[in-house]
Amino acid sequence: MRKILIPTDFSENAMNAIRYAVELFKYEKSEFLIFHAYADEVYDHNTLSSRKMLEEFKKEVHEKSDEELTKILSVLHKVSPNPRHEYKTLSVFGTLIDEANDLVDQENIDILIMATRGKTDDRKITFGSNTLQVLKYVKSPVLAIPEDCTYHQPKNILFPTDYMLPYKRRELKLLSTLTKSFRSSINFLHISKYKKLSLRQEDNKAFLKECLPDADLSFHTIDETDITAAINQYIEKNGINMLVMINSRHSYLECVLYQSTIDKIGLHIKIPFLTMQNLQRN
Repeated sequence: MRKILIPTDFSENAMNAIRYAVELFKYEKSEFLIFHAYADEVYDHNTLSSRKMLEEFKKEVHEKSDEELTKILSVLHKVSPNPRHEYKTLSVFGTLIDEANDLVDQENIDILIMATRGKTDDRKITFGSNTLQVLKYVKSPVLAIPEDCTYHQPKNILFPTDYMLPYKRRELKLLSTLTKSFRSSINFLHISKYKKLSLRQEDNKAFLKECLPDADLSFHTIDETDITAAINQYIEKNGINMLVMINSRHSYLECVLYQSTIDKIGLHIKIPFLTMQNLQRN
């Protein structure tokens, strides 16, 4: 059974990501764990002046969270009454990253799905602060869904890579399952002025082929110094409807995400964005 973790802040963007998730896995037996972490919501409340007030407000927020999660379940049972799907909800007093990582380990989660932006919905930025932290630090694949992104089968996938990383078999199996279900094409994009690969790169490329036996694979190399510009242009010119990248030290994704401020990120995508987390699980 596929196990999917979905954090929510009860925004319309978050609900849109939930709808996308149940559509993406509608043919698979899946368990969806939808959760709300509310510690920041409590501690950021400026009028709490005593421990008693804190505990009372914590209880109030918890009850409100449970109510909102119940509403989400009601919507899902109406829009997606799928016998293959099981839904669970959880309100938890903790921070998003800590609780997400704990749940990934405890529940053996296959993928986390969330909106690229939440309640703040600043249209000048690509990723909200919570999503950016999840993309960087949660130890599972993360699928980020842009606002107003309606579900389309991921038929044409872009996977930028320098072939330098020892990919995780489990995460490539997830991608393999998706591509097999939708008969997808995967476009591997190597952004480099050198056409010849090193022996390490050749071996990692061969491993990709081995782990994706049923997908239609194509391999491209372009000479471009600006990684984000190259990715944006390829998406626009080739009708790409899902972007896949690896999160690791010295990866393309590190160049994109690990910048001084969020608003400097140049990856302005309007399609689902799957990050494979090349991080060690506990």
